[in-house]
This record gives sequence, C-alpha cells and structure tokens, in this order.
Amino acid sequence: MIEIAIGLVVGILIIVALKFFIELPLKIIWNSLIGAAILYLVNLTGIIMIKITFVHALIVGIFGVPGVIFLAIYLNFFK
Repeated sequence: MIEIAIGLVVGILIIVALKFFIELPLKIIWNSLIGAAILYLVNLTGIIMIKITFVHALIVGIFGVPGVIFLAIYLNFFK
C-alpha cells in the first residue's frame, strides 16, 4: 500500500517538473515574440530606433513599456 502512495507522489512530482520545463521555454519564446512586435511598432513611429535582437525583444517582452524606455535611454544616451 505504501509503495502505491510513494509511486503516486513521485509520478505527480515528475509530471509537475515536466510541465515546468516545457512551459518555461515556451513562455520565454512567447514574451520574446511580443517584445519584438512592440519594438517593431516603436520603430514604425520613427521617434526612436531600437535594433530588434533577441535580447532586446526579451527585455521588452518581460518588462513591457519600462523595458522600451530603458532600452531607448540606454541605447541612445549611454552607448
């Protein structure tokens, strides 16, 4: 009886770990795609130009508007 309970707990832990390791890269890719789209829209305005790279897209995808502001300030004034 105890072996069945231990097997169920281990099985559930394996499923949760697999879900985490599959979901995390997909979330990073999704945020990067959204960030690239936002950077593209910002570049369309012509006010500021930010090169679309994976790192820039990831920053904007994770941080949103503050990420765009940070990149604009950093790339135009400090680099």
